[in-house]
Amino acid sequence: MALFRETADVSVRPAVPGDEEAVTRVQVSAWRATHEAALGDGVVDALDTGAMRDRWAQAITAPPGEGFAVLVALAGPEIVGFAAVAPGQVVALEVEPEHQRGGHGSRLLSAAVDRLRSDGAEEVVTWVLDDDTARERFLSAAGLGPDGRERTLATGVRDVVERRWSAAI
Repeated sequence: MALFRETADVSVRPAVPGDEEAVTRVQVSAWRATHEAALGDGVVDALDTGAMRDRWAQAITAPPGEGFAVLVALAGPEIVGFAAVAPGQVVALEVEPEHQRGGHGSRLLSAAVDRLRSDGAEEVVTWVLDDDTARERFLSAAGLGPDGRERTLATGVRDVVERRWSAAI
């Protein structure tokens, strides 16, 4: 009798052409669940998803320079999260709300840091929207912390504040 052990089919890989549709879907879904109140009523609904998809396609197929990359998290064949990196920075990291707390964010962050390290970075930086306590807990558990810098972004409805988090890598 053979023993059978069920394991999760999860992974992270570099994004490839065609992934932009799923990356856009994940971003909008995650923003709706996490940032809609902070961004302002109607901001997520007003996003131009066609333009977002085109920008992700460009980032995947023709990054603006060395050190830029998009990574995707998979549950089986389905893209359930993504991370985008630029030199020294995690520009974006989002996971579908129904797939959060399944390790996808941790795998994405680890892969992003590995990529930054291989590109010569000695520090990782990312920005956290005010009142995103779940992301703050996630980053804190991963060893990042606020470094005192902040910036204000205009959403068209209201200004929002982001705080910079960083860690040596």
